[in-house]
Parts: sequence; structure tokens; C-alpha cells
Amino acid sequence: MKDWPWYGHIVLAAIIFGLIYMVYFKPKGAQLNRMKVERTNVQAEVNKLRLRRKELNQIEKDIKSLTGTLNELEAIIPQKKEISNILRRIQQLALDSRLAIRNFAPKGEVDMGFYAEWPIPIQITGSFHNLGRLFDRLSRFERLFNVERFSIKALRSQSEAQTISANFTAKTYIFREEVPAKKKKKPTRRR
Repeated sequence: MKDWPWYGHIVLAAIIFGLIYMVYFKPKGAQLNRMKVERTNVQAEVNKLRLRRKELNQIEKDIKSLTGTLNELEAIIPQKKEISNILRRIQQLALDSRLAIRNFAPKGEVDMGFYAEWPIPIQITGSFHNLGRLFDRLSRFERLFNVERFSIKALRSQSEAQTISANFTAKTYIFREEVPAKKKKKPTRRR
């Protein structure tokens, strides 16, 4: 090799560097390019997952908010009928308003699909002011109540605490999660 011309040494060095490049650097370069593509794909996947995480966090916030709203609404229109509790509370409201209950006859539920109406006819006696107090307290009751079929008349024999008689129907509502199946009509036979 000593006898070689200067360009022979350069050619030999180029061949050695070419072999080293082909054997070592080219596979490493290809591996580096694959790793760059993989990194780009992984970064895109991470960005998708971050976006989904944000969406999931938003969905969880929405669920929490809607659950709170549902709990508030269940207090107004509960899923289960709490007959004895409601009846006691209405009677207590009337007594706290200094009214005498003459008739208190809850009726059966009226199916309205996903909810049911529950009418409670009430007849009371007392003063007009105390009747207003009862309606005010009933309006602030945690359950939803509508007052229907309201009539009022003066008593024949009045005292300071007993001047009027009132009849009305307090109607509350019960939420049903499952809509009851409609009864199938039986086919009519023709003769």
C-alpha cells in the first residue's frame, strides 16, 4: 500500500467508509427514520388521547351537573311514592296554618305515561288569612303541588278562628323511570 498513488489511498478510504456506511450508518438511518415515524404516530395518538381525556372530563362534569339536577328534580317529582310522609306533611302544614281538616281523602294515581298524577281532595275550615298561609307553605314545599278545583264559602256560624270552609284538590306527581306497557286489546269476536 505504500507504493500506491495518493488517490489510491483516497479510493481505499472511500471504499472503507462506503462499507462502514452501508453496514452501520444506513441501517441506523433507516431505523432512525422508522423511529421518527413511530414518534410522530405516537405523538398523534397521545394528542388524540388528550383530546378524548378532555372530552371525558367534560362528560364527567356534565354527568355530575345532571346528577345534581336529577337529585333536585327527584325531590320535586320523586320516583317512589312516599304516601305516608306526604300525607303527614300536608296535615302538618294545615295544622301549622291553624286550619281544621274536615276531609282528607287521597285518591289513586292517574297514569300519564312517564309520570303519574296523584290527586288529594282536601276540605278545611279556618280563616281566610290562614288559608293563604297554607297555600304559601304548600308553594314552598319540596314536592311539586298544583291546587285545582278550589272553592271557598263562608261558614254559617263563625268564630274568630273559623270563618270559611274551603275545598280543593292538591295534586302532586310521581316520576316513573319505566313507562308502563299499554294493555293489549283483546280481539273482538264477530258472530
